[in-house]
Amino acid sequence: MAAAPGSEPDAAISVHDLTSAAKDLIEGAFPPLWVRGEVTNFKAHRNGHWYFSLRDANAQVNCVIWSSATRRIPAQPDEGMQVLALGQMTVWPVRGDLQFSVRQLEAEGDGLWRKALEQSRLRLERDGLLTAERKRRLPAFPRRIAVITSPDGAALRDVITVSRARSADVELVVVPAKVQGEGAADSLIDALERVGRWGGADLVIIGRGGGSREDLWAFNDERLARALAACPVPTISAVGHEVDISLCDLVADVRAATPSAAAEIAVPSRRELAARVDALGNRLASAAVRRQDRAVASLVQVRKRLALTATRLVDRRRGRIETLAGQLEALSPLATLARGFGVARGPDGATLSRRAQFAPGASFELWLQDGIVEATAGASKALPDERMERTNRELA
Repeated sequence: MAAAPGSEPDAAISVHDLTSAAKDLIEGAFPPLWVRGEVTNFKAHRNGHWYFSLRDANAQVNCVIWSSATRRIPAQPDEGMQVLALGQMTVWPVRGDLQFSVRQLEAEGDGLWRKALEQSRLRLERDGLLTAERKRRLPAFPRRIAVITSPDGAALRDVITVSRARSADVELVVVPAKVQGEGAADSLIDALERVGRWGGADLVIIGRGGGSREDLWAFNDERLARALAACPVPTISAVGHEVDISLCDLVADVRAATPSAAAEIAVPSRRELAARVDALGNRLASAAVRRQDRAVASLVQVRKRLALTATRLVDRRRGRIETLAGQLEALSPLATLARGFGVARGPDGATLSRRAQFAPGASFELWLQDGIVEATAGASKALPDERMERTNRELA
């Protein structure tokens, strides 16, 4: 009868068979279970696996999280963090080490989720994707709105209902995407890229209705947030309920509390527009009346100023003319004639101003203030000097 494996030297088994048997035995004895403990000696290997220990006051166990499972954990645990780990006891046959293979890891409270969110937020902030200056204004009258969400969700129905109630002229184009679970972030990124390549939308609404933290976590994916920031079309993020804030909310041009609120922001109300147009018409009419009244009052003031200026100009010109008239009057020959003097003119009309021009018996005309006298020259004689001076003074 053959000896049982390992029961005697000739039936010795290999080390690998031993550790493999221990692995099968331990995994069969311990189903997957939750373990509470403190994280210590955490190491993230370059191949993507995480290695650490869980300990309490009396014991510790080595743990591993394979790279395929780390993608489902929001962030690496911190040293000393109290966690809950779902896994199974096993043996690593290569080294014969007893270890706890972790499939799911949760910090007490929301530590890992909060840490992951904060780390992503800080990276986005460092790259300037959260600044207000980067945010774009939404189009006032969009003709076509792309809605990225689940085609079967309540969020899409809310957007359609509100949009149709506000205006039937806006076209809604649904870009279907997975909004929760494995692959949701990749699906949403792909939808954003399709909208960007299409180029036919004036505005993008991305979001979903409310849910648990895990349900909404795709919208905290840093890759999705960066894709949303890079979208060439203005964006509205509407994720969950009013109290839910995601990374997509932070990087979008506008954050809406709910999908219904996003539709209200995006779609102008026909009734509200009509009321605004009426109000603007009334304001324009009132402004036109006020402007006309100001123009009339200004014209009245200008007319008064022109009339006053014209009167002053006429008075100044009249005074100047009177001054010149007085000067001309003083220089006029008629004024000299009025003082008793006369002007002698020869037959040829030339003025006779010297005694030598009067030959005895020669005819001439004597011009006086009120007429002309025909005269004949007689003998002439010179005036005494004192009489000549007096005459010159009178003429002057």
